Order: sequence, then structure tokens, then C-alpha cells
Amino acid sequence: MSRQRLDMLDMVRKMFMLNQRKTQATARIKKLRQAINRHRYLYHVLDREEISAAALDSLKKELAELEAAHPELVTPDSPTQRVAGEPLPEFKKITHRVPQWSFNDAFTPEAMREFDARVKKILRATLGASLRVALGYTAELKIDGFKIVLTYERGVLKTAATRGNGRVGEDVTANVRTIESVPLRLTENVSVVVEGEIWMSKKELVRINVERRGRGEPVFANTRNAAAGTIRQLDPKVVAARRLDSFIYDIAWLSQGETLAGSKVSPLVLPLTQLEELQFLQTLGFKVNRHFRHCRNIDEVIAFWQEWQGKRNREDYGVDGVAVKVNERAFQEQLGYTGKAPRFAIAFKFPAEEATTVLEDIVLQVGRTGVITPVARLRPVNLAGSTVSRATLHNEDEIKRLDARIGDTVVIRKAGDIIPEIVGVVKELRPDSAKPFVFPQMLAACGGPIERLPGQVAYRCVNKNSFAQLKRRFYHFASKIAFDIDGLGRKMIDLLLDHKLIDSYPDIFTLAYGDLINLPRLAEKSANNLLGAIERARTVALPRLLVALSIDGVGEETAAFLARHFRQLAKIQAARRADLETVSGIGPVVAGSIFKWFRERENQLMLGRLLRQIKIQPVKIVPAAGPLLNQTFVFTGALSLPRAVAAARLKSLGARVAKAVSRATNFVVVGAKPGEKISEAKSLGVRVISETEFRKIVGL
Repeated sequence: MSRQRLDMLDMVRKMFMLNQRKTQATARIKKLRQAINRHRYLYHVLDREEISAAALDSLKKELAELEAAHPELVTPDSPTQRVAGEPLPEFKKITHRVPQWSFNDAFTPEAMREFDARVKKILRATLGASLRVALGYTAELKIDGFKIVLTYERGVLKTAATRGNGRVGEDVTANVRTIESVPLRLTENVSVVVEGEIWMSKKELVRINVERRGRGEPVFANTRNAAAGTIRQLDPKVVAARRLDSFIYDIAWLSQGETLAGSKVSPLVLPLTQLEELQFLQTLGFKVNRHFRHCRNIDEVIAFWQEWQGKRNREDYGVDGVAVKVNERAFQEQLGYTGKAPRFAIAFKFPAEEATTVLEDIVLQVGRTGVITPVARLRPVNLAGSTVSRATLHNEDEIKRLDARIGDTVVIRKAGDIIPEIVGVVKELRPDSAKPFVFPQMLAACGGPIERLPGQVAYRCVNKNSFAQLKRRFYHFASKIAFDIDGLGRKMIDLLLDHKLIDSYPDIFTLAYGDLINLPRLAEKSANNLLGAIERARTVALPRLLVALSIDGVGEETAAFLARHFRQLAKIQAARRADLETVSGIGPVVAGSIFKWFRERENQLMLGRLLRQIKIQPVKIVPAAGPLLNQTFVFTGALSLPRAVAAARLKSLGARVAKAVSRATNFVVVGAKPGEKISEAKSLGVRVISETEFRKIVGL
């Protein structure tokens, strides 16, 4: 075949692939626009939330990226080309004196440096030699609330309006007048239009949700939804009862002495910088968030953003990023606006804890105790500052509840130190080929059949000693939280198993130099180092030994409780179920698991051999201290702070953290989407508290 013919075929193939990609992009863009329009209407107009704001942002980001790759597919009615939705019909309409813009978003330091470069480029082009002063920024906390526009005439509140579609908003004056932090009269006899945020405290949200739950009403998902739903109530008495608050952050318009209704207003000069503007708003009597900072350059802005990522949960209001504005108002005027947003400002968002992506596959993982966990393989997506490609689906019931199918666009969440999980499905984007997931009857990693016993949520391997489980148990035995054998990692364990040098835990401590030196890719030094690490591991603390044995339900905390209570392994071996249930943090299920493990003949023989190879350190009794001495806490649901931080704080105060609710539990701390532990706590008469109450108790 001639070269010319080959080139032509190659060109045809490339054109076909380009057309195919464009066809796929066109279909995806169409579905994304439909989904975004629907969820934007629910979120911004009706104050209903089927997916979070972060998940909606993720859908919009995907659409923007697809349109950037295929600019010929951009249309005037695309969600990327407009600012906001339409106002609700129940309220009188107010035409804004000044258009209400939305900010563009940035999510990374690199994006902020690009914003800084764009600002400087535009200013140099428009001002030239006039741009002699250093360009500064004002960084303010971006409050996760509900935007409000307040108009004052001669110092008296005239109207309060929602943002609406940017040109026309809703008149919510009667409701806003009930908010104590919004002044009805200013300190100056001035006409001004200001912009700010209405918000609800986290403490107030907990109080309202307790009441709503008691009345059988749906609870608010977050403080933003609660604030939005409250400000749009038709009865101001309801608004007054919910204790809303406000922060004002911008002057949209300030009278320069014009005559209103025959009376001249006080002439005031508009502040020259954003920093001065915030200070001026305070002098007028507005509540301004105190956490703002003048930054001399973009690096200081990034440092402020990084600082508040770790501090934002300390505040009693929601914070979802940093609002960054060019400080000099003269520069702001030169920079102006695009069709959608100001060029002089940007929202520097914190890494999203929720995002959307595509569920590409569901795989089944076998744990060391034989429990089978379905894991979602995802199209890689950035979540909470890192790239995520997997998420847990927990069990069969959860898959059915979500109705998650391969090919679905899903919402994933990462909260605190919890691994990502799928929390929702955007069903409008479901492909026609998507089918419900069905658990198989056989699984190769189990070496045969799997089963789900009555009353249990998880499938398990019927064969409890499959090779997959054996490997995972060895990995766990040698890990840092158990025997901590340096050099005995996964590859080395696989090598020892493949060469049949180990079959159970005691075999590790019988390994000799002659066994190791002939293994492939294992040099003399490595063999000696491993033998030295094994020798050092022969002396082990009782809690670490208990963790290493892979007893169902016995992790680090439970092992520590057992060791502290019984102090000797022999006493744990001899303990009855009832004795085990008296241990703080151990419920009936875990007690039954421990009792059963120590009575299985195979485990008794293995443990006898192991105890001939190792030495258990005596359990040291350290006198406990602290204001929460011997108080036991259990967490359920997702908290806004990492559980490791909460646990460390409790331990520093003398308290204990348990995984299971028992009669010895003092407090159950409830986060978002709690599990069955609430019911267990109520049945045992254990006190249930919110995260806000918990923070007060421990001083966080």
C-alpha cells in the first residue's frame, strides 16, 4: 500500500476519532446542562438541596472544562454563561440600583497566581506608567450564608432584597428587620446601598433541627440552607424565632449629596481602599466579620487561605473560602467587570469535601476477617486537595439505597479523616446501559462461595482461610499498629508465602538466615536486617498483640480497653461474654466475637505456638488525670473536624474513645448522617450530644 494511501487512511481515522469524541462531548454537555439547570433552580430559587453546593460546583466545573475543549458547543443559554436564577414569585420584586455580580472561583494557589498575573497585565495595559504603587489585596472570609442587599435612605433602612437574578431580587425587608445585627438606623445620615451575608450559627441549626425532627419535619442539611429557607419565610415571626445574623462587606453605592424627597443627604466620600471600606462600614453601625487582612502580595493571600483551612471549623458560622479583592478602589474601577463577574475580585474556595465524578466499576475487596467490601473505582477527581479514584460503597444495602450503577455520575464526600464515600447519584446523567449491581455467588479471592448471613449487612467468604484473607492477616500482623516488623512489608510477605516459608504467625519468628538468603532479590544485608527486626519484635505490648490477632471488632482502642481492664492475656482468654461486656467501649457483638475467637481450637493452637516465641510486656498502669477522667465517648456520623483531633483532645482530658455503644458509655456525639448508634444509645439511656455541645465540653 502506498505512503499516500496510508496517510489518507490515518487522516480518516483521526477525523473519525475526533467526531466520535465530539459526539460524546455533545451528549455529555447536554445532560450536564439539564442537570445543572435543575439543581441550580432547586438550590438558588426553591432552597431545596438534593446535592450539595460543592457537588453542584463540581458539575459546573466539568461543563466549563468540556466547553473550553469544545468552544464551538458553547451556547448563550449554557449555565456557564449566566449569573443566577429567577426570583420567587411570592415576594414583591425590587430592581437593584447596582447589578449584583457573582465571583469567579479559584481552588488552588496556582489559580490565584494566574489571577494576580491577569490583574497586573490589565492594569499595565490601561495605566501604563501610572502603575507605580505596589498592588495589594484584601482577604476576607467567604461566609457560607445567603446574600442580602440593604438600601438606606438618610440613614434609615428602606429595603432589604435578595440577590435574585442579579438585576431583580425579592423584597424581604420585613424579615431582615427582625435580625438584631442589621441596623434600622445608621450612625450617619447617609444614603447607601450595602451588600452582605445573612447566616445562621451552627448552634442555632442544631436547636432548630432538634425541634423539626421532633415534629417529624425534614431537617436542614446545613447552615446555608437554613438561612436561605428562613429569610424566605412569609411570616416574620418565624424568622425572628430563628436568630439569624449578618456580616456586611461591601458598599455598592454611596450618595454624594443628592437630594431625596426634598431633603439633602449628608455628603460622604467613598473610601479609597477595600480595607478602609470595611472599617467605614463598622463606623456606620454594620456588623463586619473581624477576620480580614490586608495582604501586600498574592503570596500573603495564599498564606491567609492556608491558615484558615485549618481554623474555619472553630467559628460558629460556615466558611467556604476567602474573598479576595484588589485593595485600591481606583484599580478596581480600572479593572471593571466581565459579563458575569468583577475582574478585581475572586472567590478563593477551600478544597471541596464533595465532588461529582463517574462510577467506572465496582470491585469486591476481601478483608483479613473475610468481610467483603464493595469499592467504587472512579474517574479521578480532585477532592479536599487530593486526587481520588476510589470510594467505599460499604455494603449491598447501601448500593441498593443509593441505586448506584456502573456508568452513573455520583457525588462523593470526604469528611475529616474518613475515606471518601459515595453519598448520592445524579440520576439525570445516567446512561441507558447502566444496570443494577448484583453480588456474585462465587469470588476467586475467597477461593469459592460467598454468603450473607441473616441479620448481617456484609457478605463474607465461606472459606475463612482463603489465600487473600491469609495475606491480609499477615500484612496486618506485621504492620505498625501491631508487631511493627520493619522490612516485613507486603512484597516480603508475598515472597515468604509463595515459597511456603510461613503459614501462620509463629512461623515468622522461626525464620533463619538460611531460609532468607536464597530468596530472589534478597541480599545478605537485607536478610540480616529483617532477622534483626523480627528479633526486636519478640517483645510486644499486650494491646499490640491483641490488635495483631485480627479478632473481629478489635482495633487499637478496643485492644487498649481490654489490656487496661484485664492486664493479662490469660484473663482475657478465660473471660466470659458477660465479663467482656463490662469493659468500657465493648458492646455485645464485639464481646461475642472476642469470646468466640479464643475458644476456636485452631486459634488456641496457633496462639500457644506464638506465645512460645514472644514475650508480652507487663501492662503499665498510668494514673489518669483530667476533667473528663474515665468518661467514655462514642462518635457516630461525619464531624466537621477530624476524629483523630477529637479523640486526641478527649484523651488529653482523661476521657476514653470507644467504637461501640455499651452500658459504660457516657456520651454519644452525633455528626451528619449518623448510624444506628443513636438508637443503641437511647435504648441504654446514654446521653446523646451534638458536635457543637461536644466542642463546648472539650473546649474546641
